[in-house]
Amino acid sequence: MNLPFAGAAEQNKAVILQAIRPYLQGRVLEIGSGTGQHAVHFAAEIPQLHWQTSDLEPNLAGIRAWIEDSKLENLPPPLLLDATGIWPRLEFDTVYTANSFHIMNSTAVSSCMAGSATCLREGGKLIVYGPFNYAGNFTSASNERFDAMLKMNDPGSGIKDFEWLDELARKAGMELDCDIEMPANNRCLIWKKRTL
Repeated sequence: MNLPFAGAAEQNKAVILQAIRPYLQGRVLEIGSGTGQHAVHFAAEIPQLHWQTSDLEPNLAGIRAWIEDSKLENLPPPLLLDATGIWPRLEFDTVYTANSFHIMNSTAVSSCMAGSATCLREGGKLIVYGPFNYAGNFTSASNERFDAMLKMNDPGSGIKDFEWLDELARKAGMELDCDIEMPANNRCLIWKKRTL
């Protein structure tokens, strides 16, 4: 079977799982599953998770192919999910997204933070992996070059500020649980939905 393949996903899947494994639980919604490589790897490594992939329409066939090839019972078919559209009326213990926020514009990121909070049960975790700025500053020269390249292709994209994301999270009823340093100038940001 000809499966879509992303080299970056293959390279970072093990190190990301090592970092976030303690925070993954129960029913997981992955936003922007891309090729589906992370989903298959994580679901195979932690079979007690129920891993729900999602993405825009053009990526669903590739994700479906990975899921069918894996034959894993804890990977249902992918959901169609546009961060700026209607979110599923489902409850999850964890929401996970990797390398998506710097591709999205600010409106989509805002919708994604709010939508994630509506899908999370109380005490559930939102896990976001990727590059982020702090106090408006790039954390490396390579991130600054990457941001410039992103904006050349789409002026609305680019590396987002941690402080802005944290404010969005707090407004959506979540509080920062952990900020984990990762290789290649990336981070794993983890927010927890407050208990009312």
